[in-house]
Amino acid sequence: MSTDTEDRKAQLKKLNARATQAKMDLHDLSEELPQNWESILAVAQRCHDAHAELMQARQEQAAAGG
Repeated sequence: MSTDTEDRKAQLKKLNARATQAKMDLHDLSEELPQNWESILAVAQRCHDAHAELMQARQEQAAAGG
């Protein structure tokens, strides 16, 4: 297996972990509402950004034939 493929898989794993953590942070925040309501937009933006980055990486991997 090439180093490039291994690097892509490692990057996807890292991005997936980040997106999963962001999802859990958003979930936890929703369960605590109305406490910390001021952070809704920031937490949601981080979750959106993490998932967008993950989806982009998955598309790039698919396009590369991985």
